[in-house]
Amino acid sequence: MSYAATIIASPTGDLTLLASDRGLAAVLWNDDASMQRRYAPRTDGRDHPVLAAATRQLAEYFAGTRTAFDLPLDPIGTDFQRAVWAALLAIPYGETRSYRDIAAAIGRPTATRAVGAANGRNPLSIVTPCHRVIGAGGALTGFGGGLPNKQLLLALERRVAGATFGQPDLFVARAVAS
Repeated sequence: MSYAATIIASPTGDLTLLASDRGLAAVLWNDDASMQRRYAPRTDGRDHPVLAAATRQLAEYFAGTRTAFDLPLDPIGTDFQRAVWAALLAIPYGETRSYRDIAAAIGRPTATRAVGAANGRNPLSIVTPCHRVIGAGGALTGFGGGLPNKQLLLALERRVAGATFGQPDLFVARAVAS
């Protein structure tokens, strides 16, 4: 399969957007070589309608005027991964869930590590909000875009939603390496 591709600038750095004929397939961090290789070959996506909509909606998200995405999605993944990603889509804007919460939501309460692995393989960063998943004790844990970007995304949503996650410095102090 060939993917239409475009690169957009964002407050988190450049993002590569990829679409199939069925929908948005990936929002990739440019330093994630394995995911970049997974979605090849590519064609110029400047005129692709899904990429145009995704570009507009991501700009609105970063501007704080969009709290939900309305795009057809076409990620590559196993049935388990897709179940995890569907649970991520159910996390309300401005809120977080733990890996344990996601495991329970998909009916696999003992699968927290597998949920973490599936979360890490999410090809639709930001759109499928894996950044909203935190450790059970509230610690920020691994994120494909890096913990500073996870903090940025959570802070943006906290500001826009007016949600209370505790002291902003708590996230910095409790951040752990992936």
